[in-house]
Amino acid sequence: MSTLRIYDNLDEARATILKRHSLKEVSVPGWLADSLAQLFGEPVTPDEAVRRIIRSVREGGDAALRDWNARIDGAQLEALAVPDAEIAAALDAIPPEVADALRLAADRIRAFHAKQPVTGWIDATGEGTLGQLIRPVDPVGVYVAGATAPLPSSLLMSVIPAQVAGVKEIVVTTPPRRGDGSVPPVILAAAAICGVSRVVRAGGAQAIAAMAYGTESVPRVAKIVGPGNLFVTLAKQQVYGDVGIDGLPGPTETMVIADAGADPGLAAADLLAQAEHDVLASALLVTPSRALAEQVAVEIGRRLEDLSRAEIIAQSLDNRSGAVIVRDLAQAFDVANDYAAEHLCLLVDEPWGWIGRVRNAGGIFVGESSFEVLGDYVAGPSHVMPTGGTARFASPLNVLDFVKITSLIGLEPGAAAELSKAAAILARAEALTAHAAAAQARVARP
Repeated sequence: MSTLRIYDNLDEARATILKRHSLKEVSVPGWLADSLAQLFGEPVTPDEAVRRIIRSVREGGDAALRDWNARIDGAQLEALAVPDAEIAAALDAIPPEVADALRLAADRIRAFHAKQPVTGWIDATGEGTLGQLIRPVDPVGVYVAGATAPLPSSLLMSVIPAQVAGVKEIVVTTPPRRGDGSVPPVILAAAAICGVSRVVRAGGAQAIAAMAYGTESVPRVAKIVGPGNLFVTLAKQQVYGDVGIDGLPGPTETMVIADAGADPGLAAADLLAQAEHDVLASALLVTPSRALAEQVAVEIGRRLEDLSRAEIIAQSLDNRSGAVIVRDLAQAFDVANDYAAEHLCLLVDEPWGWIGRVRNAGGIFVGESSFEVLGDYVAGPSHVMPTGGTARFASPLNVLDFVKITSLIGLEPGAAAELSKAAAILARAEALTAHAAAAQARVARP
């Protein structure tokens, strides 16, 4: 059984588990290549497969969605939209404790995002009025993954910030279950808690295409958010420009910085929790203590066999996970900033004293009581966070993802005439004579 590999050489770690991979570098396992060849009748790359799916949905609408539901998900569906009554009844179809936990999570997510300052401004002076108007992006499409496990938390984490931003129309797409084509009641319950009434049974690239271009059952949206598998990510990449997207999230990743005094059991638990997401998930320990790394590796090996997704975890540990030994904590934070992890967990003495050293991270989990799993469900911030090193320039999903800014310019004639002189000079410097003439017309105006 796999356990955590320990890297004593930082250069080796940087060349392997700390190395970033672009979408173009993703290797396709043999079984997936065979599945694509069977699906399309010839060998195709994932990128080409997505391109063909998007084109078919754009041209065929609902009929194409039904076809892909049958071919990919094994679900024969006439009606794509989930009936309102089924959404309303979902809360009674799940255990009461699950419903209560969903409501608690929803309340905390809403309260957190309601605190985010998102305000326009208007400044009126003698020269006129300048300002910025804030308007919601509307409608919005939310993709909720569900191929390997239902993820109601992702629905809450994506829908609620949009609602706080003022988005009125939200459409949710999620894969139908193989066989009966249903949507797991726990996902519908999350939709009911949020007041979402439009849930469409469609997954993968075909769902992204439907939201980007519209079908008979799916309205065309202005922006698509929500993580998914490789095909969802490639589809978002291909439709970007025709529609907005939140980003191109890849497999989840967690980096734990721990000192010699950290609890190896807690570090192991946090790493295992992230490794179970995906065979390509990254669970990384960075520590100056080799003794601690060895203890964590032992704990992981001891706990692994008892976990329901042990096979997935084992592959994740083998693929992109490990423990990196560094000189000291200062170097650990240098490594963290270079890697720009989605989740950065600090299991160190006096963790608040190190916050200032963090430049790049999707979320910082401060101390052993602030473990990442709480962020996945109930802490409050959205768990849709930048992956693949994009935390260098991107942010977790938040209210600002669902608004747009419109500049407001309303100058008085005298101010316009005076400013036109400088505008004309700059226009001529750029060889834009029509611009200069338009500005000069204001100067010459009596």
